[in-house]
Amino acid sequence: MAPEWILAAEVVYVLFVIAVCLRIIYDTRSVSKTLAYLLLVIFVPIAGIVLYFSFGINYRVRKIYNKKIISDDIQYQQLKSRIELGSQKAIQDINPHLKKYSKIARLLLNSNLSGLSGNNQVQLLFNGEEKFPEVIKALKAAKHHIHMEYYIFEDEVIGQAIKEVLIEKAKEGVQVRFIYDDFGSRSIRKKIVPELRAAGVQAFPFFKIFFILLANRLNYRNHRKIIIVDGHIAFTGGINISDRYINDAEHPGEIYWRDTHIKIVGPAVHHLQHLFISDWNFCADENLEIQHAFFEDCADANSDVEVQIAASGPDSDHPTILFNLIQAIGMADEEILITTPYFIPGNTLLDALYVAALSDVKIKLLVPYKSDSMWVAAAARSYYQELLNVGVEIFMYKKGFIHAKTMVIDDGLSFIGTANMDERSFELNFEVNTVVYDQGIARQLKNAFYNDLNETIRVDAERWAKRSSWAQLPEKIARLFSPLL
Repeated sequence: MAPEWILAAEVVYVLFVIAVCLRIIYDTRSVSKTLAYLLLVIFVPIAGIVLYFSFGINYRVRKIYNKKIISDDIQYQQLKSRIELGSQKAIQDINPHLKKYSKIARLLLNSNLSGLSGNNQVQLLFNGEEKFPEVIKALKAAKHHIHMEYYIFEDEVIGQAIKEVLIEKAKEGVQVRFIYDDFGSRSIRKKIVPELRAAGVQAFPFFKIFFILLANRLNYRNHRKIIIVDGHIAFTGGINISDRYINDAEHPGEIYWRDTHIKIVGPAVHHLQHLFISDWNFCADENLEIQHAFFEDCADANSDVEVQIAASGPDSDHPTILFNLIQAIGMADEEILITTPYFIPGNTLLDALYVAALSDVKIKLLVPYKSDSMWVAAAARSYYQELLNVGVEIFMYKKGFIHAKTMVIDDGLSFIGTANMDERSFELNFEVNTVVYDQGIARQLKNAFYNDLNETIRVDAERWAKRSSWAQLPEKIARLFSPLL
């Protein structure tokens, strides 16, 4: 190549790098993430640019995911008014013991139109051995529709069992709609999905990956786990459809998976239904409009649990789940119990924990002893010393892998969901958490937390501080890249 062409190519490349850097500065909300991407693009020629376009574009800013539950603006305004009025009434009627959390309810109502609803039945389901029998029972009883949305659906024993139920119900005339993440559920693309479609199940990938090595879509995952049956029963939480979540005699020698899911019967199901229909209208060939059968009156006079759904993703105006957790931490008076498999909190959440701990709120953090991601685990450990310094107690679960994503505030507020305490869940993934304003559920979740502590080792603050610099180096390096993990 002639020297003048080499010079011209270098000039074009430099101009392109400058253009990409300007895009990073304008697009990226987080300062630390902006700096990380700038360094990557400037100091890693070509590959850095490819990585940014594959993983770094801020879709919350660009609104690529423009989803609407209904296409008619008048109907939408009517729906919005109904949710706001119902939620305001529920806030006024909230249990006096939980009245102090009404600001959390208002935050969710204002940030993503998630109403607070009372008269719900709530059942905690621990691990796959408790979840899957309840799910199959509910699916088999479906009369009108089944709506299902999953990050991971694997072609294994439980996946096959649920597939057969879906096919059976579709043949009976039940409307069955299934959204699967094209990355997390890639094992079902060639066999299970065609079988479902052949039987009459409508099945669509949430965001289809066309070129997996350079796919920005790979970075924006639908991490939600939702099942809705006939508009009045719903399941959501941390447990995917996979055999690994079942701990019984049929799975000898496999690692023990500890996770938490939730079953809801009542009006709160309608808010999960809203979320599902929005996701469906984004990814499916069908524009699914509001139907009365999707929102049956399901209030139960014997139920009095207040529930709210917190959802966020690149389609939302704000990182609603992050805001929700920060506000709840700030309202704690006595105790915060956090369980998460991946802990890369970012500065905002970290500061909220510092403030709470320095205000004499007892904070316990439960994380895995061994993670399924070496880099994520190293990045998480880099935060431990700072937390230990302000009195946070950290426990590492040794019995197996703890995958639950829960938080309990004092004895009255509970969070059960799909979102990890990391920046990926807060900024990149489509997530959903259930907020339960109930002392009974909080006590159950608190008891489960303390039972899990029997299978842990506590991180000793003094010994942790005395670790060698070489032991800490991989953690410091991983932390530099934590916004990208």
